[in-house]
Amino acid sequence: MGKGDRRTAKGKRYNSSYGIARPKAVTKAAGSASAPVAKKAAKTTKKVVAKKATKAA
Repeated sequence: MGKGDRRTAKGKRYNSSYGIARPKAVTKAAGSASAPVAKKAAKTTKKVVAKKATKAA
């Protein structure tokens, strides 16, 4: 049971074929609950603005 065996998933991968041992992935319709989430935007860095110290006159 190895690369040459077409009844196993390993043999299916070796022969580049599909079947019961190696089913094709079924794509779901867009907008379904299990759809992958889009990546978040790049992290933004907060700029710290130093306030000028003013003396009370």
